[in-house]
Amino acid sequence: MGKMIENLRWKPRWTSHMGCLKGCLECLGMDISDAWLYGATGHAFIINIHKVVCPSGPTAWNTEMLFKLGGNIGYVVDGVVGFKSKPGFAEKQREAWEMTKRAIDEGVPCYGWELEIPEYHVVYGYDDEGYYFSGPGCESGKGPKPWQELGDTAIGVLEMYTVKLGQPADDVTAVKEALEFAAERSKSPAKWILPKHKSGLAGYDAWIHALKSGTAHAFGMAYNAAVWNECRHFAVEFLEEAKDRLPGELAPRLDEAARHYGIVAENLAKVQELFPFPPRGEEVKDRDRCELALKSLTAAKDAEASGLQALTELLARL
Repeated sequence: MGKMIENLRWKPRWTSHMGCLKGCLECLGMDISDAWLYGATGHAFIINIHKVVCPSGPTAWNTEMLFKLGGNIGYVVDGVVGFKSKPGFAEKQREAWEMTKRAIDEGVPCYGWELEIPEYHVVYGYDDEGYYFSGPGCESGKGPKPWQELGDTAIGVLEMYTVKLGQPADDVTAVKEALEFAAERSKSPAKWILPKHKSGLAGYDAWIHALKSGTAHAFGMAYNAAVWNECRHFAVEFLEEAKDRLPGELAPRLDEAARHYGIVAENLAKVQELFPFPPRGEEVKDRDRCELALKSLTAAKDAEASGLQALTELLARL
């Protein structure tokens, strides 16, 4: 026995979590731009950097606020989270399995962590053995993955979520709460980040230090540049879309913020060009390449500081 949701697949994005949400929402018939999804969840304004620019940066942080802010967009996320290192892990695996089967039977899209690689994947079906999923490296679909293997990895984290439609908030509330989260998250509060990671301007400092000291991870350089460039690209588009949705008197503030984040995106795009994905390994040993990247990261950090100030001034008017 089993069931498939044929119109459910992952949407290829560098930020796999957002690609899963986009795929789930399209399956549910929600017409939403990438910019509004990235921006209204606050993800467009996040940066999360490990001290050696480990590829864990884009995914290794507390994503709880993304679920709360998703409610402002008009969807509700629920799910099961477990840890291999804690008692009762087998029960968590079964709970996730039973939840997913019920959801798929009802036509409710699901997504989870590390069904293939350490990224998020949409779960579009199941059979007697396990999950069928779509994500990075398996866009068209793959499976079955035995349900008893979910979370049984070196990382040892189990996450499985359902996505359902809800009642969206008004646009002012959606923008205000997203920017409040972005401003708070930029200060590297411990409740949102993990040890050895930094966010906001401190994240840029960690990135710059790792590159200067020669400790930056080659894979991480390429991956982080791609993810955070994608986010800042959608930050600009989100602010431009907000200008069409919010009262006209806010337009100058939105334009100013978009201008600064546009500069951030331009400079992170340069870093992405210098450290293309997949990495070849020798890029971080090329001092000329690293010097160019340092200039772009410094310029991105300066523009980010101005962008955060612009968001603070915008928040005061919302």
